[in-house]
Amino acid sequence: MNLKHTPLHEVHAELGANFTDFGGWDMPLRYGSELEEHHAVRKSAGLFDLSHMGEVWVEGAEAATFLNTALAGNFAVTAVGRAKYSLLLQEDGGIIDDLIAYRMGEESFLVVPNAGNAPVVAEELVKRSEGFNVTVKDASADTALVAVQGPASVAILKDVVEDVALMEEMKYYAAAETKAAGVDIILARTGYTGEDGFELYTANENAVALWDALAKAGEAHGIVPCGLASRDSLRLEA
Repeated sequence: MNLKHTPLHEVHAELGANFTDFGGWDMPLRYGSELEEHHAVRKSAGLFDLSHMGEVWVEGAEAATFLNTALAGNFAVTAVGRAKYSLLLQEDGGIIDDLIAYRMGEESFLVVPNAGNAPVVAEELVKRSEGFNVTVKDASADTALVAVQGPASVAILKDVVEDVALMEEMKYYAAAETKAAGVDIILARTGYTGEDGFELYTANENAVALWDALAKAGEAHGIVPCGLASRDSLRLEA
């Protein structure tokens, strides 16, 4: 089986990561000690590659109405710049995937499914969009996602994000377009570790530059690269 690689795979290899198959992706499990990575996030900050996650854009005049039908919840009341946790359900109520949808504009939503389910979610949303004035575009293969998690996150991003005030004032479960390390990003604040944290979405070609800038800015704060093992232990503890 040929595993998929994120745009940061070579960076992880150079850092000495131990890799594992995760939903068809060759992902870093740990770089050294998963316990040290876990504690780094609790005490300072951790740097994660989440580029295996999916990104599906839903856009059009009926985008909110469509998502009200396709997913669980009322997206019509979600303000622009805010996010909503939701579920994609089968007809009998069984869960296909849990996901987050960001309202990036009045007629524009970014739906982020879990890695292994991304193709299924995208296909299902396309099927359910029939009859609605919307377009569904799966941008997963073109999008990288890097996350900084931990109490030093704000201090680290001050040296990387162009609009510092936007970053500092951003509420939990919110997102906005800005620049970081000179490249276009979507900055979100929906931390999954129990600590404050940010997620940075960008085009694949910007991933390495963005990772390097965050790693450099985080040196003074003790940032460490973190793999799937610490991500799971952090989520479980939280």
